[in-house]
Amino acid sequence: MSTQQSTERTTGRTGHRRVVVTGFGVISSIGTGVEEYTAGLRAGRSGARPITRFDTEGFGQNTACEVPDFEPERWIRNLPLDHVGRAGRFAVAAARMAVEDAGLDDAALADRAAVITVGTTDGESHDIAVLLEQELAAGDPEAMDPVRARRINAGRLSTAIARELRMPNVEATTVTTACAAGNYSIGYGLDAIRSGEVDLALCGGADAVNRKAFALFKRFGALSPDVVRPFDKDRQGILTGEGAGILVMESLESALARGARIHAEVLGYGLSCDAAHPTAPNRDGIARGIRLALADAGVERREVDFISAHGTGTRANDSTETAAILDVYGDAPPRTVAVKSMLGHSMGAASALGAIACGLAIEHGFIPPTINHRETDPECPLDVVPNKAVEADVRIVQNNSSAFAGNNAVLILGTYGEKVRP
Repeated sequence: MSTQQSTERTTGRTGHRRVVVTGFGVISSIGTGVEEYTAGLRAGRSGARPITRFDTEGFGQNTACEVPDFEPERWIRNLPLDHVGRAGRFAVAAARMAVEDAGLDDAALADRAAVITVGTTDGESHDIAVLLEQELAAGDPEAMDPVRARRINAGRLSTAIARELRMPNVEATTVTTACAAGNYSIGYGLDAIRSGEVDLALCGGADAVNRKAFALFKRFGALSPDVVRPFDKDRQGILTGEGAGILVMESLESALARGARIHAEVLGYGLSCDAAHPTAPNRDGIARGIRLALADAGVERREVDFISAHGTGTRANDSTETAAILDVYGDAPPRTVAVKSMLGHSMGAASALGAIACGLAIEHGFIPPTINHRETDPECPLDVVPNKAVEADVRIVQNNSSAFAGNNAVLILGTYGEKVRP
């Protein structure tokens, strides 16, 4: 292959180094591991179940999307389990899954310069709540469990991955842009690889169900009494969820050199922070993030096969996000689905799990459904792929995320190779 041909092969539509996804690690309420998660998405499985993590007496409801039967010792081999809380265990276990899916072992990772970045909303908020209960019960801060206290720093979500995988030559960063943090983290890794700083990044998000988030959304009146119905005229709010999604991202040169299987290509992303309101979504800010992502990816609107929406199931989010999508795409937008109808709102993990759903949809040729759907809200005139997945030739997908304080992050994923339209 000539130098010119090699350059054309490893630079993308906009002249950047091409970045591909070679590994997925998934822990979710509808399945742990890539195979179970794919099956859950195809089946339209619901992760809603009674809360076991904390006492819900007095709240008047007891439903969330918890991860069932999680066994961290299956995946965490080098790090003492008591060094991380539940969110950290999710992150580390998902990272181990992702590198194994990518065909990488500890020896292959040992000398690699890399970026590890994990997004979160709540970190180890459950541990903080337990420590507070210990202090109040004893009337003495010395009563707090020191082992639990040491692990509440959110930075451990990323540094624990480096310790587990025995990777000393990494930049480990935790991103705390709330419910958009997963996409922010993936964008961070994308920039690091594009710039030539590294050839490898482990990126995604992790969060665990906790009383703080549950009480917050209950106080806002944003908790659904039963299930999540995004874009439905009878939608009533979210269910809190949990889990982790970690992606192994590599420069195309790195992936080709080691003969890696490539799930998808990361084409680009866009960030906007409108700061218009502490909690309410902003139509113009979301639309600006979408336009920036499409431009960064070098993708035309007509090329997008479906949108994975932020789609929380609240009145304000769904109508505002719909308006922003219509502002960008006009009256005939791509099909727009909400995987939170299945997963609940897994906070900092949400857009990372959404990105993995997009990658799996590209790889396996289907569009996941928006479940629990009965009748589309006239204010949300979208094809939400109601209740049943559809088979489709999926080539390019947009993954939306938004967060409090107006943080919006939009990711564009595409097929690697001949399926990408010229």
